[in-house]
Amino acid sequence: MPFTIRPALKADLPVLFTYLNDHLLDNGQDGTALFMPIPRSQAGFPPEKQASIRNGMLVAVGQPGWRRPWVAYASDGSIAGHIDLRARPEKVAAHRCLLGMGVQRSHRRQGLGEQLIDVAVRWAQEQGFAWVDLDVMSINEAAIGLYKKCGFHQIGEIDDMFRIDGDSLAYTIMTRRIG
Repeated sequence: MPFTIRPALKADLPVLFTYLNDHLLDNGQDGTALFMPIPRSQAGFPPEKQASIRNGMLVAVGQPGWRRPWVAYASDGSIAGHIDLRARPEKVAAHRCLLGMGVQRSHRRQGLGEQLIDVAVRWAQEQGFAWVDLDVMSINEAAIGLYKKCGFHQIGEIDDMFRIDGDSLAYTIMTRRIG
């Protein structure tokens, strides 16, 4: 299925936030790995995350707090996935950026994740970044496999990073050199 991937605009945000809320309802449900460090009962896209995206889009790249999202649209006009890059919180790490992404349940395993990563990495290279970093729940083997396929490698794992719904969960840290 062909997808159209483009930078998210301010006008896209209401639909993007609805999609993200729906996407997070899959977190740890019906055989889907827990992909966000939030309890299953608190699934949804919280207002503070919406504000982070909205405000980060207004910040110049290279400045603390910048954020750039992209949206993948399916041929029917629905959102099939998303990806975003954002500033690392440490000022002295401005040569690196953080990646976050997701693919809507009916569009998984169709190559969209690779396409989204390719778009974001190319943009990061054009902006002069040297590294793209990400954190992923260690039990999310499908995501880790995708990231490895796209050139990321694991540089660490934090055991017992989260305690969610009675489970001790680890966090995997991955990176890809692009500069």
